[in-house]
Amino acid sequence: MDNIDRQLISCLLEDGRASYAAIGDKIGLSAPAVKRRTDRLLADGVISGFTAVLDPDLVGWSTEAYVAVHCKGAISPDELRNAFSRVPEVHSAATISGQADAMLRIVAKDVRDLERALERVRTETSAIDHTETSIVLSRLIDRHGLSTQGDFDVSG
Repeated sequence: MDNIDRQLISCLLEDGRASYAAIGDKIGLSAPAVKRRTDRLLADGVISGFTAVLDPDLVGWSTEAYVAVHCKGAISPDELRNAFSRVPEVHSAATISGQADAMLRIVAKDVRDLERALERVRTETSAIDHTETSIVLSRLIDRHGLSTQGDFDVSG
């Protein structure tokens, strides 16, 4: 991956729907050259796909929380992944270091919906000891993909 690939990725992170011509104008390539590079980045797995990013408030998901999950004994990441994936309100999950075993990001319609989702998280596997929930008051930064800073900056 060279600097031009990094600039192309930065443009896609800014606007995933930008045309190849618009990206080419920004980074000094023709539209066909941008398409070839994008296709190669997709084939190589550098870009894993394209998606729509929704505003949770505008689609009716007004309650967001981070949930620290504490497990009983040892449990595999695969077992946790399988359990958490059965709860549609879980938008992301990761195993973590520290006192908790995993961290979840849950997005729900309201507090009652969050409570139901938390109950499902606790019952999808018998390995859950307890959870600690922090409700989000306001989102300060919400980036998607990698940061456009550093190696992926095309501003200067």
